[in-house]
This record gives sequence, structure tokens and C-alpha cells, in this order.
Amino acid sequence: MSTSFSKIAVLAVLSSAVALTTGCATKRATSEVVVAPLGIPGGQAGYNGAVIVDNSSAVVTGAENLQAVVYFAFDSSEITSQAANVLNQHASLLSSNPNAGVVIAGHTDERGSREYNMALGERRAQAARNYLAAQGVAVNNVRVISYGEERPAATGTTEEAYAQNRRAELSY
Repeated sequence: MSTSFSKIAVLAVLSSAVALTTGCATKRATSEVVVAPLGIPGGQAGYNGAVIVDNSSAVVTGAENLQAVVYFAFDSSEITSQAANVLNQHASLLSSNPNAGVVIAGHTDERGSREYNMALGERRAQAARNYLAAQGVAVNNVRVISYGEERPAATGTTEEAYAQNRRAELSY
């Protein structure tokens, strides 16, 4: 009887060890969210595009005179007439410099889940990219990135702060 008790005890210990090391069969796989590939290099306060785009000094100087931010309504990626006016100026600069590149970073306010905000930031950047493409800009020269809610332009929980954070920024 002692031998069968030993065998049962050994089997119980082994099965417990197997269960602990392999985990449960119903365990869900984890998901990953990619945030801003390449990020901001070297601890810079703002993204200047130097890693992804390489423009002439004439293009960079021309871009300095343009408004670099377009704003969006709550939970929207629709290009407004005001945003279209800003993007038209960028389309003109990019069309006159066909080798120039631009990075469009999409941002959101803090409302919504992190995953939702990353997707909305991506949609906003893509909407700006699509608008530029419709104006004749080569899409190969336009890169998009989403920061979601991670890089707010304004802090606070007021509608004014939220409005400043719902944006897409263009960098040369």
C-alpha cells in the first residue's frame, strides 16, 4: 500500500509541476501596441524629421514659414476647411520640391483607450496624407506616425486643452 501511495504522490507532484510550467490551455495570448516607431531621437523636445526625412535647407526654410499643425473635431479624422487651407500650403511646397519628404504625426486628446487613441491618431495622419496625395504630392514622400494621446500639446481636462491635442503635425 505504501508503494501505491508513493506512486500516486509522485504522479501528483509531477502533474502539478507540468501544470505550473506549461500554464493553462485557455490562457489568452497577449497583444502588443506599437507606439511611434523610431520615436523622438536623442531626447529632443520635438520631432524635426531628421531621422526619417532628409530635406534640403531650402525646403526646411520654406516649411518654417508654414503653419505645421492641423486640428480635428472630437472623435474625427475629417479634414476641415481650415485644415485644408494649411495642407494646401504644404502641398504647394512639396509639389515644387518633388524630392522633399514630410512626416505627419497624428495626435489625440486623452479621452478613449490607448488603443483607440493610437488608431485615431493614425487615421488623422492618414487623412492628412491622403489630402496631400489628392493635391498631387507623391505619397512615397509622406510618412505617417501616431502618438495617440502620448504627446499632448496642452495639459488639462478642459475643452480648450482637448482641442489643442486633437491634431496632426507636419515635420520636415
